[in-house]
Amino acid sequence: MTKTTKKRMSVDEQIAMLTNERKLLIQKEKTEERKAQTKRLCTRGREIEKLHPELAEFNDEQFDIFVKRVILSEQTKRIIAEIVAIQPEPPAEPQGGIPLPESRVKAIPEPAEAETESEQANP
Repeated sequence: MTKTTKKRMSVDEQIAMLTNERKLLIQKEKTEERKAQTKRLCTRGREIEKLHPELAEFNDEQFDIFVKRVILSEQTKRIIAEIVAIQPEPPAEPQGGIPLPESRVKAIPEPAEAETESEQANP
């Protein structure tokens, strides 16, 4: 074998190794994304059941109806728009910077408060 042929074979082997390594990294990345999604869904589902324990008794069809009615309601759309519109404050200085005054912190109203406000606005 010539020197050039050996070098080409070596490069081909490196390409094959890097291709396999790339596939493994992609597989690992997808696994991490699935784990993060599962954790997020479990955490959010747990929070929903904490607020309304009776939802744990719903079958899949009942839960699907509940979620669609709540998520697609006009009130939910308004709440989501309000939350999305709130811009997070820049992070505080890491070495004990000056704290933000309370007047710059915008509070999100509790659901009961939001309902009362909307009822007062639309008598």
